[in-house]
Amino acid sequence: MMCNKCGRELITKNEIPGTGFVTCNVEWGYPSAKDGETHTFTLCEDCYDQIVREFQIPVDRKERIELI
Repeated sequence: MMCNKCGRELITKNEIPGTGFVTCNVEWGYPSAKDGETHTFTLCEDCYDQIVREFQIPVDRKERIELI
């Protein structure tokens, strides 16, 4: 698996990613020019952080208390 923005390989051990990442799956519909297309991409944590810093409205953050 690789980050679509920076190209960094997300190293895996036993098929478990070795770094934080997010995978986005966007299904475009009417009236988009991409109507009927599905776009999928992966971002490493560093690239995700770079992108969300540019948001005019910050991401909604919720902290989980119990981690498994």
